[in-house]
Amino acid sequence: DQFAAELTGLRLLTAQAGALTPTPIGIAEVEGGVILVLEAVHAIERGPQQWRQIGQTLARLHQVKGRDCGLETQGYFGPLYQDNRPLADWPTFFAERRLWPRLMGAIDAGHLPSATIRQVEQLIGRLPKVCGPAIVPALLHGDAQQNNFISTARGAFIIDPAVHYGHPEMDLAHIDYFEAVPADLFVGYQEEAPIEPGFWERRDLWRIPTDLAIVSVDGPGYIGKLTAAVQKYL
Repeated sequence: DQFAAELTGLRLLTAQAGALTPTPIGIAEVEGGVILVLEAVHAIERGPQQWRQIGQTLARLHQVKGRDCGLETQGYFGPLYQDNRPLADWPTFFAERRLWPRLMGAIDAGHLPSATIRQVEQLIGRLPKVCGPAIVPALLHGDAQQNNFISTARGAFIIDPAVHYGHPEMDLAHIDYFEAVPADLFVGYQEEAPIEPGFWERRDLWRIPTDLAIVSVDGPGYIGKLTAAVQKYL
């Protein structure tokens, strides 16, 4: 289930990359369901050093390499099921395990205009041309927006991962998905690992599955953003 997937992800990030993650306490029943209880960590205000630490933490995850894209266990992206079944190459994985499922979810929710559906389908056919150079799959947070890191005196703690192996640019594309981040974060990343120059042109491509996920959960408010991203790569 979702909690089991999160716990597996947190343990994997710590075991494989030495990432700081809160210690699980247990599962508690609350009105309407259950919640996962984690060790409390004391957050501090973020300055340049804390932003660099987040970038460094991401880069250290990405230095852990896998044979295939995906993961042997399935997961969740927020409330949505995430299909992690491994595939050998990134463009195929991105199409089959990320874009198609999120497109189907948005269609089933009834929020996508037919023109947008056709454009996403057209984009999927173009992925080998727009995904950039071949990659060695890297260990990913999988939902690396900035609020899924807690800055502490010990460094950056990771929470709410959707762990799998894939393109490191996926994490970089999501760190500022909802809100801008200082350049210090990318400086910190590049202290540990390079960022391909083409990332900045590909960033919106990697965000399209998340655009589709938000449309499927929250409604049509993100369709403009989704459509602009898709058209950029057609």
